[in-house]
Amino acid sequence: MILFPAIDLKDGQCVRLKHGDMATATIYNDDPAAQARAFEDQGFEWLHVVDLNGAFKGQSVNSAAVGAILKATKNPVQLGGGIRTLAQIEDWLDRGLARVILGTVAVRDPDLVRQACKAFPGKVAVGIDAKGGKVSVEGWAEASSLGVVELARKFEGAGVAAIIYTDIDRDGVLTGINWDATIDLAESVSIPVIASGGLASIADIVRMTMPDAQKLEGAISGRALYDGRIDPAEALAILKGGPAAGAKS
Repeated sequence: MILFPAIDLKDGQCVRLKHGDMATATIYNDDPAAQARAFEDQGFEWLHVVDLNGAFKGQSVNSAAVGAILKATKNPVQLGGGIRTLAQIEDWLDRGLARVILGTVAVRDPDLVRQACKAFPGKVAVGIDAKGGKVSVEGWAEASSLGVVELARKFEGAGVAAIIYTDIDRDGVLTGINWDATIDLAESVSIPVIASGGLASIADIVRMTMPDAQKLEGAISGRALYDGRIDPAEALAILKGGPAAGAKS
């Protein structure tokens, strides 16, 4: 079970949003590379990065900051936001990304996702961001008519490395992960699922160790880590030790 610390990039800075609204950005660090090193030093073994400007623009915008992150940490990095073509995928993987996350293009052009999975085995994840159970695209600015499970099932057998499922209604507001919807998705497909949106406290970390959550690959944490609501050492110890460790905390 992996806890992915998140670095969301807006104008080259490390920020957090509420409900994906760019106007609500809180700046936590103006040096994303230093933040990546800090997460590695705290014991995290993966890093989740989102180019927020890129998600809205449809192409990478914070490339310099992502490049600096890749140089700053030895941890594998997964990146989403504005990656829409095979050429962009190949370029980012050549630059050292462990995984690219395809969101909008997974709705607009699912065949491209399948092509990417075939060309880059184990290197392609799909980001499914939903509001009210329906998938949103273009940096969450547009709603689609697709249901979450309906979209996920389009990629069964395609070789998708993981699905990152974000409940937009909970993102950045510390109300707890939507465990029911996330676990329902994990039980509906064979692709590993990563929970995102709303992780708020050690209680969510303990919840990750419960039997019905074992289908998940892990969860992403942003604001709760930056605000100090979750102690990294405690969280990582719980995930290594299971429910008993959580009960002692």
